[in-house]
Amino acid sequence: MKHVLVVEDEPDAAELIEFHLKENGYKVTIAEDGNQALKKVHKLMPDLVILDLMIPEVAGVDVCKFIRKDPSTQSIPIIMCTAKTGEIDKILGLELGADDYVTKPFSPRELILRVKNLIKRSDSSNIKTVERLVIGEIVIDKNSHQVKVRDEDIELTATEFKLLILLTERMGRVQSRDALLKDVWGYAGDLDTRTVDTHVQRLRSKLLDSGKCIITVRGFGYKFVSEN
Repeated sequence: MKHVLVVEDEPDAAELIEFHLKENGYKVTIAEDGNQALKKVHKLMPDLVILDLMIPEVAGVDVCKFIRKDPSTQSIPIIMCTAKTGEIDKILGLELGADDYVTKPFSPRELILRVKNLIKRSDSSNIKTVERLVIGEIVIDKNSHQVKVRDEDIELTATEFKLLILLTERMGRVQSRDALLKDVWGYAGDLDTRTVDTHVQRLRSKLLDSGKCIITVRGFGYKFVSEN
């Protein structure tokens, strides 16, 4: 049974999320503030964290930072959940390392879909393979989920890793934002493609000079090209 840590200080919201997660077969633990969240994420090592942005003690953005900086927890998928609707809040959450983002009020069905997709993606990224890709100064070890650029270890989230794998495996072929949403995030339909742009920008910056291999095709999407 997959375990979800819900970080939410509003009892009604926490109860609603917990109910729907349990209805779909998940084990659920609630944390009411940032301090509880950090203690429980290290003690329980959940399969996914649903993290409200506006929580007491330690702010949600800081909880996200701590999870991503710790090697033992950095690959745990995170869904940011907040009542704020500003674009800057969404981009901030994704840039800090959240894998996905929902805004209150949200559809429980939508939240469960996102939880399922993220856990499935995290599981698939941990499947052992024997493949090792070397592209210019980038070395990708699928078996250890490790990426290096010029022998420097690059820390990627599960989503960033899958995005990099997809782009490199389809090298030279333009991938639309809608196609990336479907193949990396598992979503289809009219969804916000800014999520793709934010993750690509973050992936580029993490790949150092090799980030230039990810080319923007204006008005369409992205492609990966080999370094000269």
